[in-house]
This record gives sequence, structure tokens and C-alpha cells, in this order.
Amino acid sequence: MSNQNISRDPEIMSGAVCFNGTRVPVQNLFDYLEGSSSFEEFLQDFPSVSRETAIAVIEEAKGRLFADAVAF
Repeated sequence: MSNQNISRDPEIMSGAVCFNGTRVPVQNLFDYLEGSSSFEEFLQDFPSVSRETAIAVIEEAKGRLFADAVAF
């Protein structure tokens, strides 16, 4: 993941991967999307995370998933 979008600091949120410049764990975004909450609800509940940053993190995760996929 790009360092401009995420960070990990043992002094912040016990070292959880967070959106850069926030105390919002990236895991929260995936928990929202896996549960019954929408992307819009995530953005409303965590206003310190910009739409652009959240989308960039999702796109990077998607890119890594496809890059690591094994062809059969």
C-alpha cells in the first residue's frame, strides 16, 4: 500500500494500519463493507477519511488481490 494513504505506528491504535493522518483503522472500512453498512455510511462516520483516500486504498487492495491471483 502507498505510504501516502496508510500508516502504521505502534504508538497509534496499538499499531493497527490506519488511514494516513488519522486514527481510523483501515480494517474499519472493510468491516463496514462486509457488514450491512455502506461506503457512504463509512465516510459519514469517519469524516477524517476522504473519499479519495478510501477509494485509493480499495483500489490498491484490489490490485494486489489480482496481481497475486494464481492462474490455473
